[in-house]
Amino acid sequence: MSRTSGILARLLQNRTLVRAPIWLYRAHLGFLLGQRLLLLEHIGRKTGARRYAVLEVVEQPAPDEYVIVSGFGARAQWYRNVLANPHVRVSVGRMRNVPAVATPMTRDAAKDALERYAERYPKTWARIEPTLEAALQTPELDLPMLTLKLARG
Repeated sequence: MSRTSGILARLLQNRTLVRAPIWLYRAHLGFLLGQRLLLLEHIGRKTGARRYAVLEVVEQPAPDEYVIVSGFGARAQWYRNVLANPHVRVSVGRMRNVPAVATPMTRDAAKDALERYAERYPKTWARIEPTLEAALQTPELDLPMLTLKLARG
């Protein structure tokens, strides 16, 4: 693990820093983050409270579909919440609070999507991959992914 990857992995574990983009969405400024990030509103599996996570869009296979990845694996709280209740709301670009249903991807489909991401954004992936490996403390990334199907109508 490089020194930079270790530093970035520690930064990813800083709750205040990671949650900062949520405030942009709440201030109706989420469009500043473009189409590569989205705000996912989900329901806490234990509390029933609304929860929020800003996540990178891995790909958009259709206008009403987004693929997202759990960079902290299956242990991420947002991921566990969405598995328990797949009915979520999505804000991305200028689109706000659109109902959606989250569906887990198969391991093979997730691996293929991640490979396409690495091909599309090689410089970004070159920084992200070692950071995720450091954060997850594993050299073999097996990241769970979801497809979000928007219910626009």
